[in-house]
Amino acid sequence: MAVGWFYLSVLALCSLGSMCILSTIYWIWYWQGGFAWDGTVLMFNWHPVLMVTGMVVFYSAASLVYRLPQSWVGPKLPWKFGHAAMHLLAFILTVLGLHAVFDFHSHRKIPNLYSLHSWLGITTVFLFACQWFLGFAVFLLPWASVQLRSLLKPIHVFFGASVLSLAIASVISGINEKLFSSLKNGTNSYSRLPSEAVFANCSGMLVVVFGLLVLYILLASSWKRPELGMQAERQALLHGGE
Repeated sequence: MAVGWFYLSVLALCSLGSMCILSTIYWIWYWQGGFAWDGTVLMFNWHPVLMVTGMVVFYSAASLVYRLPQSWVGPKLPWKFGHAAMHLLAFILTVLGLHAVFDFHSHRKIPNLYSLHSWLGITTVFLFACQWFLGFAVFLLPWASVQLRSLLKPIHVFFGASVLSLAIASVISGINEKLFSSLKNGTNSYSRLPSEAVFANCSGMLVVVFGLLVLYILLASSWKRPELGMQAERQALLHGGE
């Protein structure tokens, strides 16, 4: 029963994650002019798409690797590699998203890192980088002792959820900032809730719902990889509880 509920939740998350990415692409394509990689505002337009895709959706997928019932039994190393590789892909997309906005600012002579959104975002990326390197060095490389891994695991889990929470806050503040800057026209101002504002606000709410579901699954004890003493019980659930 628990396994079936998990897969139902995964299906809902996959649908929500895809909707988050597609709605962001549609918003930028339809109302903001599309995409380019030429230093213009069309290059900036890659920023929200890459950040939602990397920092929210792919990051969440990587975080949920250990919640798959198949990871409850058998060797843990392949799942570690999958976890690290998916996080690395999320980080690469995030760096590309940062490059898009910094390069656009450079071409337009716009200062960097002056807004609350940018402070929150760069803090999130910094913590993500620290989290990935700590995880790679301690949990993937063979040098660390079991005692050290046990000591650092709760910290790693805490910051994993914290980075996702900060990423969601960064996305929401970024959508808000973009709408305030682009909807300044008196007849089409943000406060009048034109169609773009409604659509972008709904996209932001999708990100919030998606993130809350991911955090719930990450924190639910029944979906965590069991400790050694619980392996037999979880294996029976996996194979006999459908």
